[in-house]
Amino acid sequence: MKTMKTLNELRDKIYNNAKDKGFWDEPRNVGESLMLVVTELAEALEVHRKGDTIKPVDVMVKKAMAEMHDDEFKEHFAVMVKDTFQDEMADSIIRILDLCGGLDIDIDWHIAAKMRYNATRSRLHGKKY
Repeated sequence: MKTMKTLNELRDKIYNNAKDKGFWDEPRNVGESLMLVVTELAEALEVHRKGDTIKPVDVMVKKAMAEMHDDEFKEHFAVMVKDTFQDEMADSIIRILDLCGGLDIDIDWHIAAKMRYNATRSRLHGKKY
């Protein structure tokens, strides 16, 4: 797997894949798209609530999977990664970046600007928690 350099590059790759798979044949409903992000986060919560621990994938396994042909990768992914907490978190980010692609949001700039703004705020942003 090739590492992306920016979130905008990842956004474009995710969005173009979704377009190729037919998810943007018609304009997307923003509210529905946002709820799909919430759904993925809820799935992550359910995995966590069931007591599934968050176990990192071993570096050697990652390297081996990166070298596999698609059919073999898909099989290993289904057994080792699918429906884990990390998988659901990835799904959430994918849905967010897909929506950013569809709405042409420069997410790199917006994250950098928000982080800079947050750096100017008081501890806990003036709240108790």
